[in-house]
Amino acid sequence: GNLADPNGLVLYEGEYHLFHQQDGTWGHAISSDMVHWKRQETALEHDAQGLAMSGSCVVDGANTSGLVTGGGMVAVYTSTEGGEAQSLAYSTDRGRSWRRFSGNPVIPNDGRKDFRDPKVFWHEDSTSPSSAPPTSRPGATPVTSARASARTPPCGSAPTSSP
Repeated sequence: GNLADPNGLVLYEGEYHLFHQQDGTWGHAISSDMVHWKRQETALEHDAQGLAMSGSCVVDGANTSGLVTGGGMVAVYTSTEGGEAQSLAYSTDRGRSWRRFSGNPVIPNDGRKDFRDPKVFWHEDSTSPSSAPPTSRPGATPVTSARASARTPPCGSAPTSSP
């Protein structure tokens, strides 16, 4: 299959998870060493909200989202039905299966043509996830976790306990 835009690289419970675009879905692979990768089932298929386009994934060890009691991963992605909007999915079983948030889209499109590619990262100062605005025009550079790398734990994962 096609391997396109990376959507997230996170380290969770000893496994690296790579999510990427694959024909409007989220492909998924895992590795213990970042050299040898094993394909997993597609993480996010097409659904009633349309395609699952680019976004990002974070580890939510402290359940700041309220979606992953006991910890897990949260994906923020662009859905396409009725125009581009931002939606959530989450996993509580180490990324083996994913559930869409029932309140999707969480950020509806306000009429923009290009409203895509949400980036989420841990913001240590507020001890909560933060979201950079989706790309609002072709060629725009979204804020990414790299800009917060001095405060962001490795691979964008959130701390598992409060400081």
